[in-house]
Amino acid sequence: MAVPSADDLCQRLATDLEAAFADLVKEHEDLVFGVALRVVGDAASAQDVAQEAFVRGYRALRRYPSERIRELRLRPWLARIALNQARNQLRANRHMSSLDDLTVHPVAGDAGPQSIAERNDQARMWARLLDGLPGRYRLAVAMRHVEGLSYAEIAEALDRPLGSIKSDVHRGVALLRAAYDAEQRAVASQEAS
Repeated sequence: MAVPSADDLCQRLATDLEAAFADLVKEHEDLVFGVALRVVGDAASAQDVAQEAFVRGYRALRRYPSERIRELRLRPWLARIALNQARNQLRANRHMSSLDDLTVHPVAGDAGPQSIAERNDQARMWARLLDGLPGRYRLAVAMRHVEGLSYAEIAEALDRPLGSIKSDVHRGVALLRAAYDAEQRAVASQEAS
């Protein structure tokens, strides 16, 4: 079965919100949860944020005229809702961000527990390095390279100029690369001792 296009989903949302909303959630739940996780830092809070973001999205769609729904760019629109909701929750909880909850799940063809453990170690290392970036770069890099949003979608979601987003992603990746290189040198130095 072919995956429906975003335009098709917007059309279905505009004509029958009740029937199409479950498809919206199914298609975009990973994006909304991922954005929430990068802001609030733990899976339980991110789950709450994601749920509330979809509730807010549904309420907004009920108020929008059909024409506006048909023209929506769903990914940046939902990312923006999730981002705002996550920031609201942070303000309410005064909660510090961390990405330690990232884990890799088994996939077909895994060599076994050792392979899964190694991949989990790698995922935790990258999550830790990403978490060490300044917030401006961390969110831009995560939205681009973890969530897969385009630069234009990120700019729309964050309400910032496209050039600034490209610059933040580039600088964030450079900082990640430098942190990774420093960590690898430290590991090599320890092993040589």
